[in-house]
Amino acid sequence: MTALIILAAGESSRMGQPKQNLLFQNQTLLQRAVETGLASVCRPIVVVLGANAGAIEINIRGDVKVLYNANWNEGMASSIRLAINEIEKINEIEKISGINQAIITLCDQPFVTSTLIDTMLRKSIETGELIIACSYNNIIGVPALFNKALFAELLLLKGDEGARKILKSQPGAVTIIPFKLGIFDIDTMSDYEQLRYSGN
Repeated sequence: MTALIILAAGESSRMGQPKQNLLFQNQTLLQRAVETGLASVCRPIVVVLGANAGAIEINIRGDVKVLYNANWNEGMASSIRLAINEIEKINEIEKISGINQAIITLCDQPFVTSTLIDTMLRKSIETGELIIACSYNNIIGVPALFNKALFAELLLLKGDEGARKILKSQPGAVTIIPFKLGIFDIDTMSDYEQLRYSGN
C-alpha cells in the first residue's frame, strides 16, 4: 500500500489566517487535498494538523486519519516524523499488507490531482526507484513518493527541513514527473489572489 501524507500543520503567519480554510472552487484548500487523496489509490490518507487545528478540523470530510502535531512550531520536519511514525505503527498491525511507500504533499498546492498521484504510483512500479518527485519552475519537490527504505531518513529530518533535503541527497534514486502547475503554492494573500485571478 501507499500512504498519502497531507501536511497542514503550519500557522499561515504570512497569510494572516489559516490558509487551510481558504476557498478555491467551492472547497477549502485542505478539503481539496483530502478529496484528491480519496480519489487516488492511496490508503491511508493521513492529515497532519497543528496550529489552529480546531478551526481547521471541522471542515475535513472523508475517511482520513487526522494527526495532531503538538510540536508544529518546530517546523515541517516534526509533521513528517509524526506521520511516518504513525505509518510504522500501522505496519506493525498490518504485517501482511503493510505500507511500503508514502507520498508527501502539501495542502496549499491546489492543482495536485488524483491523476498526478496515481501517475507517481505507476512510475514507481515501472522504474523501481526509491523516490518519485515532481518538477516545476526549476524545482524538484513535492508531491514526492518515498519508498519505505527511506523512512528512517525522513525520521531524521529536523526543524524546517522538508522532504526536499532527501531529494537533494539522493539524486541518483529520483525519477522526475513534470508538474507545471506545482508552481502555485499559496503562502500569502497575494498568492491567493493570483490563484483566484488565474481563473483555473
